[in-house]
Amino acid sequence: MKIVMAIIKPFKLEEVRNALTSIGIEGLTVTEVKGYGRQKGHTEIYRGAEYAVNFLPKLKIEVAVPADRADAAVDAIVGAAKTGQIGDGKIFVVDLVKAVRIRTGEADAAAL
Repeated sequence: MKIVMAIIKPFKLEEVRNALTSIGIEGLTVTEVKGYGRQKGHTEIYRGAEYAVNFLPKLKIEVAVPADRADAAVDAIVGAAKTGQIGDGKIFVVDLVKAVRIRTGEADAAAL
């Protein structure tokens, strides 16, 4: 099992969700986060004053998938979240040691 974590631009959430659903991956967790990568933020002008925005708003999506579906999930996210502009985000894939569905007690792959 794997956890696919993606940091994406907020306006791409629905496209990513639809892409994952279309390949049969259901259930994801979304968290509002702030951060920066290579772009190191940007400057904005508000009421005539320029100020630096160091941490940009992003969304973090987490999806638990069977190991053989991780590449498909990554491809779906990349296809849906890519704008070709700086700040499109990143995807991380990490091993998932154990999963348990609280309601039924199902474990591991059955819990996904």
